[in-house]
Amino acid sequence: QVQLVESGGGLVQAGGSLRLSCAGSGRTFSSYDMGWFRQAPGKERELLVGISWSGSNTYYGDSVKGRFTISRDNAKNTVSLQMNSLKPEDTAAYYCAAAPRSFTRWPPRIHEYTIWGQGTQVTVSS
Repeated sequence: QVQLVESGGGLVQAGGSLRLSCAGSGRTFSSYDMGWFRQAPGKERELLVGISWSGSNTYYGDSVKGRFTISRDNAKNTVSLQMNSLKPEDTAAYYCAAAPRSFTRWPPRIHEYTIWGQGTQVTVSS
């Protein structure tokens, strides 16, 4: 089973950019569809973006469409989230998560993301 570690969070001004990375351990990273979630205090965890195991399919939630870009490099066991035009409402803890790959459905259902990283904090100041 893959283990996930996020990095790249921090403090940025509104309108700025950050790039989050998620490193996966183990040789089975390409067996998983990957997603990025976030959770702000007092709010439910929100699925932002997803990318299929091969990288050929992506999903973007309405709140980040056009601003965030997900990518992955299976040779390096990494998935990245490029975040541009950040807003104060993007402030949250960000998590990467893995769902066992499927050849029959896209995107994964929320409950299929069963492996989680520890999270990285993103704070956007106004």
